[in-house]
Order: sequence, then structure tokens, then C-alpha cells
Amino acid sequence: MRVLITGGAGYIGSTIASACLDAGIDPVILDSLVRGRREFTEGRVFYEGDISDGPLIDKIFAEHPDISAVVHCAALIVVPDSVSDPIGYYRANVAKSLDLVEHLIRNGCTRMIFSSSASIYQAGDDHTVTEESPLAPQSPYARTKAVCEGMFADIAASRPIKILSLRYFNPVGADPRMRTGLQLRRPSHALGKMIEAYEKGVPFQITGTRYPTRDGTGIRDYIHVWDLAEAHVAALRRFDSLETGAINLGTGAGTTVRELVEAFNRVADRPIETVDAPARPGDVAGAYTRSDRARELLGWQARYSLEDGIRHSLQWAALRPTRLPDPAEAVAG
Repeated sequence: MRVLITGGAGYIGSTIASACLDAGIDPVILDSLVRGRREFTEGRVFYEGDISDGPLIDKIFAEHPDISAVVHCAALIVVPDSVSDPIGYYRANVAKSLDLVEHLIRNGCTRMIFSSSASIYQAGDDHTVTEESPLAPQSPYARTKAVCEGMFADIAASRPIKILSLRYFNPVGADPRMRTGLQLRRPSHALGKMIEAYEKGVPFQITGTRYPTRDGTGIRDYIHVWDLAEAHVAALRRFDSLETGAINLGTGAGTTVRELVEAFNRVADRPIETVDAPARPGDVAGAYTRSDRARELLGWQARYSLEDGIRHSLQWAALRPTRLPDPAEAVAG
């Protein structure tokens, strides 16, 4: 099997590519390198360019006519950035995804897995969600994912393409073999900020302490990125037997920010301290999933623990300066 992975030089896309290789699936990478890293494409078939570039998509399929599916990971993902630049986010995440699907249909590609997000949900009072939970995206980023899902459903209803949405919760960790990890030195999510505080020897800021959770801090479902990648392999192998729609990918356990700090301090060789700070623009209380559908349809469930994810993140952070040298790092996540 050969698959095209858009955004395959990014954190999640490159890890999916590694999991595919380990499973005997040949990945073809398409990435603009706006956020991705060329180093993550070494030894892999790689095309540098934009998902909206029709002639490039045509070239990829002409040179690899055996591509049987696409995993669409390419997107901008930083919530505060989406608040300040909604036009850029809708253009990159929605308009270009529409172009991509049109190009795929023209080239006879009938299978696509879409990297969606759990941020589109309206969580219940207990902060859990299922695939049937109501949708209420609270940031421009989240709304781009919800819009794409609706757009894809409309297209799949009238065109020869089947699209499955995998709704990610909160990826942490790195490839356990340390081939890839977070490409940005200063990611904006909680664990990235904890590692930054750890490296600098300064307190970690807990942004938001008045959420309706058990300790007032945001709650998330932290899933190891390798578990996430293996779920894509399972979805590719079972694709034709699956119904269209969405599948949540999470651990089924909720962790608050304060609990994440406690887990970090159990793993790290020295603890970090914390200070409370206001919530960031676009942030929400959060949610975690019940993972019955992923077990039933994909035969998949998360295997790595939160501590594993933290440990692998710390290992990658120590390796990253030599693996991804860059004189001008972007400060984003």
C-alpha cells in the first residue's frame, strides 16, 4: 500500500509516516515546509509544495499511480494565532483543503483520512465527549476543523470519494525511536511550556485557574503521538470496511493541568514550580473522550501512558538542537 501524507514533515504527519513505514506502508510526503521540517523527510519520497497546487498534485499521482489513500494532516493549529489571524486560518485550513479534495477527485483518489480535532466538541458537565456529542467550536482554529468536516461530508455525498475524520485529542511525546518529535523549539501547548520552564529553571505558568474542573485548571486527554500514528495505520488497513463519519482518538482519561505538572515532576530529574496566570485567548476548559468507537471499529486503543509521553518529550527536547539545527526558530506550537 502507498499513501500520500499532506503535512508529512510536521510533528504528527512525520510520526504517521514512520508508523506507516514500520507497518510496510509506503508514505509519499507533501509539505510546504511552512511549519514542517525537511529533516523529517530524509529517506522518504518527498514533494515540497502546497496542497492547493493542482499541477503538483497531478504530478504526484502521475509519478505514483498506486497511491490508494490520502492522510490529510496539513493545517495551521495554534489556537491564539487563529484568534489574531482568522483569515489566514480559514484560507490555509478550509479553502486549501477544498482545493485538495478537488485535485484528489480529479486524480481518481477515493479514500481520505482527515486530521480533525476534539476542540470542535461541546463537552458535557463531566467533560467527557463521544462522537455523538454536540459540536460547539470555541476558536477560529476549531471552527476551521468543524467547517472542513461538514464540507467533506457534503462532497462525499455527491462525489466518488470517502472521507473519514479522526478527531485528535492532545498529542504528546515523540516517536519512541526518536526519529521525529515536535519540530518547534518553543511549542505553545502545556507540556511544551513545561519543558521550556524546566530548561530555563523558571516557574511554569498555569494559564487559566477558574474553569469548572476538579481543580480549576483546564482538562485534556493527552494521547501519545505514536498511539495516534498507529491508529492511522489501523484506519488505513480497515478503511473500506468503515462507515464515513468520525472516530475519536484519545486515551479515555482526563488530566488537568495541575495533574500534568504532578506527572511531569514524577518523570523529570528535577521538579518545576508553578504560578497561576490568566487564560489565553481561545482556550477552553477542555474535554476527554470515551474511546469505544475506536476500539470497536479500528481494533485500537492507546498503549502508552502519560508518563511515557512526558519521558519521550523530554528525550526529544534534549536531542532536538542537534537533530533540527535552526538559527531562527519560530515561536509557535
